Amino acid sequence: MTSTISPARVAAFEALKQIEDGKFSSLALSQQEIQLSPLDRALCHELVMGVLRWQLQLDCIIEHLAQRKIDSLDPPVIRALRLGIYQLRFLSRVPFSAAVNESVNLVARARVSSARSFVNAVLRRATREPDYSPSVNISDPLERIAVETSHPRWLIERWSRAFGAEPAGAFARANNETPLTAIRVVSSIGDEETALAQLRSSGATLSRSEVAASAWRVSGAAAKLRELAVTGAIYIQDEASQLVAEIVNAQPRERVLDFCAAPGGKTTMIAERAENGSVLAMDISERRLALVAQTAELHRLRNIELLVGDAASSLSLKNESFDRVLVDAPCSGTGTLRHNPEIRWRLTENDIDELAKQQLRFLVNASMLVKRGGRLIYSTCSVEPEENEGVVEQFLSVSDSFQQVSIPVNPQLLTSSGTVRTWPHRDGTDGFFVAAFRRI
Repeated sequence: MTSTISPARVAAFEALKQIEDGKFSSLALSQQEIQLSPLDRALCHELVMGVLRWQLQLDCIIEHLAQRKIDSLDPPVIRALRLGIYQLRFLSRVPFSAAVNESVNLVARARVSSARSFVNAVLRRATREPDYSPSVNISDPLERIAVETSHPRWLIERWSRAFGAEPAGAFARANNETPLTAIRVVSSIGDEETALAQLRSSGATLSRSEVAASAWRVSGAAAKLRELAVTGAIYIQDEASQLVAEIVNAQPRERVLDFCAAPGGKTTMIAERAENGSVLAMDISERRLALVAQTAELHRLRNIELLVGDAASSLSLKNESFDRVLVDAPCSGTGTLRHNPEIRWRLTENDIDELAKQQLRFLVNASMLVKRGGRLIYSTCSVEPEENEGVVEQFLSVSDSFQQVSIPVNPQLLTSSGTVRTWPHRDGTDGFFVAAFRRI
């Protein structure tokens, strides 16, 4: 039975199960795709990310076709139906027969053979109703946006309150688009001209970022991208993430602390630019810091030290001993839903409130370590005001030793309060927030 299922669909089915069990999509995909051919790897990636992005809409379609509530179905049946419906609705180059038959075989492979006829019937009905829209009869505008963009209603409601219904809808729609790959060339390994020439000769299309000076947008040449990333010549990193490291702007001989360093993209970028300076990378566990160490070794950086430490607790570091401190705080990640669509199905409103409290603790603790006249940078990959402007406001209210300072970036990225925000629908990047302070 399993021989009639393509390796890509088997891998996608297993990756979705792992994600249901709590893994992040990036880790589940990396584990499942490692043995696949390039074509199967691409299909597996498309299936998993597509199902995660469109999960709510897919479930509404399944409920209509099956005349049953989604939570009355077994998890393997739901996964197989989501995969089948996604292929029928979104992948025009996949034959209907492959989408239907292999989804039926997936439930058999998962030892739910009794559901084969049910899955077959639902998917064959889907082929007869290709234009059914689950949102067409919804009168409530926010509910319609939620279903059309496949986001939990509570997120659409809070974004509408914070930014307006139209921007909330644009943001949600952008979260379902496949982002272009963004890279930076690692100067400690080689020169930019050589790396870019190799990409172009392999068929890549390149354009310079308008958000981060070091960033390039790349489409095509996936194999060459992987090759250069594995050798350390380039680093795949969203433009907004690169912008944070640029804002830190370490000067010659300065000592920099990256307070929540893993996985190390910003750490290594700061260290690469810190001429005769040093970077202390701190995170809560050796396992997380091992990721930083691996990247530092790959990039041949010798000016990074590692420290296991809990950013929420008092630390054994001398106060006022760093010229620059970056607090890239753990957050809800709502700005990264293009890359991590599963977050929208896991997050709760209470999570955001709790994260904001933790972020304030981190920022206050980090501020103790900044020298007089030094810089403190606070960033998140969240769009939630509670985690961003709210934390900044509270920090300034409890710390009279710091003042907010302007950030020299493209004016389009600046808010009225002098902080930086990037948006998927406006800037084509992840949604980041950055604020900068100087110790008086």
